[in-house]
Amino acid sequence: EANQIHSDICVHFSVQLFTQILILMILVVMKIEMKKNLTTSIIISLLFFSCSSEKAKSVVFGFLPILTWLPSYPLKQYLFGDIVSGISTGVMQLPQGLAYAMLAAVPPVFGLYSSFYPVLLYTFFGTSKHISIGTFAVISLMIGGVAVREAPDSMFAVNGTNASQVVDFEARDARRVEVVVALTTLVGIIQLVLGLLRFGFLAIYLTEPLVRGFTTAAAVHVSVSQIKYLLGVHTARFNGPLSVVYSLDAVFRNIASTNVVTLIIGLVCTVFLYIIKDLNERFKKKLPIPIPGEIIVVIVSTGISYGMVMSENYGVEVVGKIPTGLLPPKIPDFSVFPNLFPDAFAISVVGFSIAISLAKTFALKHGYSVDGNQELIALGLCNFMSSFFHTFVVTASMSRSLVQESTGGHTEIAGLLASILVLLVVVAIGFVFQPLPTTVLAAIIMVNLLGMFKQLKDIPALWRTSKIELAIWLVSFFASVLLGLDYGLVVAMGFAILTVIYRTQCPKNALLGQIPDTGLYFDVDEYEEAEECSGIKIFQSNTSIYFANSDLYVSALKAKTGIDPAKLLAGRKSQIKYAKRDNGERKAVNHCSSKQMDHVYTNGQMNENHTESDSEDDFFLQRLTPIHTIILDFTPVNFIDSVGAKCIKSVSQQLLFPKKTLEDRLVRSGLIH
Repeated sequence: EANQIHSDICVHFSVQLFTQILILMILVVMKIEMKKNLTTSIIISLLFFSCSSEKAKSVVFGFLPILTWLPSYPLKQYLFGDIVSGISTGVMQLPQGLAYAMLAAVPPVFGLYSSFYPVLLYTFFGTSKHISIGTFAVISLMIGGVAVREAPDSMFAVNGTNASQVVDFEARDARRVEVVVALTTLVGIIQLVLGLLRFGFLAIYLTEPLVRGFTTAAAVHVSVSQIKYLLGVHTARFNGPLSVVYSLDAVFRNIASTNVVTLIIGLVCTVFLYIIKDLNERFKKKLPIPIPGEIIVVIVSTGISYGMVMSENYGVEVVGKIPTGLLPPKIPDFSVFPNLFPDAFAISVVGFSIAISLAKTFALKHGYSVDGNQELIALGLCNFMSSFFHTFVVTASMSRSLVQESTGGHTEIAGLLASILVLLVVVAIGFVFQPLPTTVLAAIIMVNLLGMFKQLKDIPALWRTSKIELAIWLVSFFASVLLGLDYGLVVAMGFAILTVIYRTQCPKNALLGQIPDTGLYFDVDEYEEAEECSGIKIFQSNTSIYFANSDLYVSALKAKTGIDPAKLLAGRKSQIKYAKRDNGERKAVNHCSSKQMDHVYTNGQMNENHTESDSEDDFFLQRLTPIHTIILDFTPVNFIDSVGAKCIKSVSQQLLFPKKTLEDRLVRSGLIH
């Protein structure tokens, strides 16, 4: 108990100290001079809470995993690989940051901010050595839906009307940035709290078919949202149920106004990126690093757009103003938190699920472990702290993580170098990308979605292996496509939970038979060599027995064994009835015979004449079924609640003690003494 109390005090102290650090950072951002009070508060915390040096070291090392590997970092073995991997990932992160900012409904430069601050922080707090933290299409699209809902174009129509369709884009974008930053802060707080409360297990409720169906649906949403940029048409951005249908309808209604130059640029970039992606996939073992197709497209298209002044001469929409340098920190708008909480919770869970699944995949491949709770804390800190510097929610990127791992990345140093590369671009040459056509960013996004669309191959595979998991995949996909990602995720999770109930309601029931000359028992319906023992039934049901399925378990037991206690009892009652009648007839016959001859003499001796049955057990030898033993195999049963236990007890009393029940009835009827 003393050790447990000591451990609890230690954990409480670490949480208290961490809280003080967060408060300190926030106050520094607010430029409030309260160093004296904070110092006093921290000293008081240190006086009230104490723990051993080993516990303190364990807490600090658990909170800052970088301290466990950085001191022993092998420079000669890892540094070159991390440098190559960091540069390759950073080169890929630049165009993706610009592109995914469009999905988040904020100006492209905020995608660059989101590619720097969170990546830098994850180096210190993350436990995965290979995932690339930053912008991601699915999360960006969910963020964009919230931004459009909270700050629609109609709120910023000039003169307060929608008739002219003139929108104050500068005011609209500024408000959307405020909403997105507040959303990021709230997501960070939720992830941080869940991590401190050890809720890292939440990801297990997002089963793989659900996540893959959800991300495939997100790919559909993203693709549809980018068609207007690819064609160069101007349509409103829709959100909510049937937004895909409304978006397609708006594009087709305005397709006559397609900008041909924009379309040609987009198609050329799409084809080029697809070819490069295919070459990288085919020759990944021969290429030292992947061909950076995205940055090539960005540089070339930016140069052509700048040289030909496409924005003015051909009406091609471009990225626009990108401020040089980093923006000063700013406190988020906390007043919008109540409206954002449901969306923030969904985004925090989805973001963590994507990150932890990738982290576990690479950890298993390279032989190390990741801490789910610490990953949740790391993501929370990345989002929370970065939100003060105008970023949006980040998670692990599948495509960049693969590049970081395949190009020789060994530790989080690769991510650190990638973030430094992004910082150099933002500080020094960010303005260079101002003439970049948005159709190029749309092409980058759509080509990067090919991996998600390949998940459609799951359908035939799941059809062969598990119909229930296929149903989860399809429900997750269609619900997310038709209802939107937020409602679709809720429906998919609800359906996945229902399938768990369904599995307990419709388990696999089997009669087991023995494989000759072995101690093995298998389902007699699936294995021809399995033979049932004579007079014995071995029943197995691969589910737990509880209030929701206990009656179904008993029904399956009766159906499989062919034994119904109620029918057996009715049959025995019938036997008793006929036994009473036969006994009465025998008594009448014996009474008449005794009047005529009461005694029989044999060899001079008088013997009594017995006409009753030689044995009272004759009643029991007339079996109603050839089965004398039923064995319940509880090997796959995880638990039994009180209702299930009562059902099993009731069946046992009916099946295991019928002889005693029948004997009592015969005694009461006077048939036996």
